[in-house]
Amino acid sequence: MMSGMIVDKSYQAVTGRKGDIIQQAMGVDYSRYESGSIAFDYEGMMNDTGYTLEDHIRLQRRFNVGNTPIFELHNLTALARKYAAPGKGARIFVKDEASNPAGSFKERRAVASVYHAKKLGYKGVIAATSGNYGAAVASQAAMQGLKCIIVQECYDSHFSGQPEIIEKARKCEALGAEVLQLSVGPELFYEVLMMLEETGYFNASLYSAFGVGGVETLGWELAHQFMERCGRHPDVVVCANAGGGNLTGTARGLQKAGCSAQVVAASVDLKGLSMASDRQFNRKSFTTAHTGFGVPYATDPDHSDVPRSAARPLRYMDRYVTVKQGEVFYITEALAALEGMEKGPAGNTSLAAAFSLAREMDEDQIIVAQETEYTGAGKHIQPQLAFARRNGIQLLFGDPQTEVPGVNIVFPADPGLLQARDADLDHMRASLIRRQATRATGPVTDADIAYLVEETKSSPAFVRKVLASLGL
Repeated sequence: MMSGMIVDKSYQAVTGRKGDIIQQAMGVDYSRYESGSIAFDYEGMMNDTGYTLEDHIRLQRRFNVGNTPIFELHNLTALARKYAAPGKGARIFVKDEASNPAGSFKERRAVASVYHAKKLGYKGVIAATSGNYGAAVASQAAMQGLKCIIVQECYDSHFSGQPEIIEKARKCEALGAEVLQLSVGPELFYEVLMMLEETGYFNASLYSAFGVGGVETLGWELAHQFMERCGRHPDVVVCANAGGGNLTGTARGLQKAGCSAQVVAASVDLKGLSMASDRQFNRKSFTTAHTGFGVPYATDPDHSDVPRSAARPLRYMDRYVTVKQGEVFYITEALAALEGMEKGPAGNTSLAAAFSLAREMDEDQIIVAQETEYTGAGKHIQPQLAFARRNGIQLLFGDPQTEVPGVNIVFPADPGLLQARDADLDHMRASLIRRQATRATGPVTDADIAYLVEETKSSPAFVRKVLASLGL
């Protein structure tokens, strides 16, 4: 901005300048990938970062990220087999991403973003997140010598904050970041845009090609580790799904390693709760890996802080399952009690799903929960459940199928009641096609149809059927 210029700071004006602000804050001209209709050059955007998979591996090793271990969960496998049919009950593994410096897989997303910001001469980085990504960016900024601001959606209008979110703010501050805490609402990205414009810092977006490209190393490592340890790739990889970058990056890395495992998305079922509702903000016990993010970001990936998101999970998932809050809390306690591993509950979303799915599979098959996360004061089960009680949530033992988000949390009365439930992938695919088609800037072309086939991992016939329902 020119010195002395009067800048309109209204919500409409700032969001209207989003494209220019993001270009200045990332050095990326997203318009170059647009085709003029529905399609855009996704692979071109991913490749133009200038960082190959090998580059990401090298950078992550330099900054102590990645190369995390895999563990076989012998006791949880035995428990799953107890509740499975004869000959069923796959071997259950986890990849322990909590061993990264900031305690989650998201540090893989932060390394290249912070490195690239420094290479381009930015003095600091900004990230919008209420979760582990803030700690990851703060950690990498500290390592690489940049300033860091984390903008966090933290409170309701009564300034009541969830213990997990407050815990993450403490971690960010401990790692040297400045944390701006907001109440729930639409101002998060608005505040980020204003701060990017005012500070001239780099936008270390969760949804950039730098970040999602960094997660490819996770899938690549996982595939190679299983070949070394088991002489084969896993059959199923379960990825906790929120904004989609975790699944997208992992699946791309698996593909680059020649692994054809089934990729399953898993989210906590928070159906009926609005993520932007002040009243409902504190009536959920999970701040990530839930359907309030997982479904809208899968069906409309570009409603983020960049014009085109690199996280596009419907391109890669073979199946989408949901689990209940009580089931994830239950498997978190089981992991600690049976395997001696204490991990943060949200990171165990994929493990809760894997425990259920393992019972469908043969004993000689392998299923892996693709990530764990660190645990800490506010991320433990007890403060989260105490907070739920204070907000009027009933805590019950019984059939998790009866759980109603925002009303109760139902822990399985028996391990056999823990059950992953399939989401309707075709419905989600159709929703994405409808959204993108209604935003078309020109007639729908064959290239657009081919793009939508890739976006939804479907077929030309499926895409044409949905388009026909719109009269296109």
